[in-house]
Amino acid sequence: MAQTASGKTVLYCDVCSLPPEYCEFSASRKKCEQWLMEAHPREHERLYGDQAIAQKMAMTTLSEDKEAKEAAKLEKAEQKNEARIARNQEKKMSSKVLIKRVERNKRKSVTSVYGLHVFGIDLKSTAKMLANHFACGGSVAKNPQGQDEIVVQGDFSHEILDLLVAKFPVIPRANIEFAAEEKKKKAQ
Repeated sequence: MAQTASGKTVLYCDVCSLPPEYCEFSASRKKCEQWLMEAHPREHERLYGDQAIAQKMAMTTLSEDKEAKEAAKLEKAEQKNEARIARNQEKKMSSKVLIKRVERNKRKSVTSVYGLHVFGIDLKSTAKMLANHFACGGSVAKNPQGQDEIVVQGDFSHEILDLLVAKFPVIPRANIEFAAEEKKKKAQ
């Protein structure tokens, strides 16, 4: 519920964030109706009770065929929405975060972290957090494939793993992998 400027309280659906009167037009109509029945039974009875349905039927001028098509269209939209959410979740769980140690000159190295964007983690703030934590330079840079990755000066691969697991519980530890990239020595 939200309070308006005129002092009235307005009820908003927790599922689709629309007022309950408009939930029938959202892609998740059944979930909205279920939420309304559990959270606000009086409002549910007012909108979905026998009298409300009879009034809606009397007011509507759509034929039964059009209603069936619209219901099928809403059902299809709801299924697409649920499939998209499931696809995104599956993509997230199958994605890997790659922590790579890259050698620079002589004994110097940098650690790059790739794949955090899939889990919805802000790369700039994470790079700043890592740089502050390790007291070194850290930035967001493009890798050779043209995708953003975090680059931290120094070899902190194992420490970064522990820090990522502690700070971001959305990343499963099994999805974090290590890689080492060494420069090829020049022939003398």
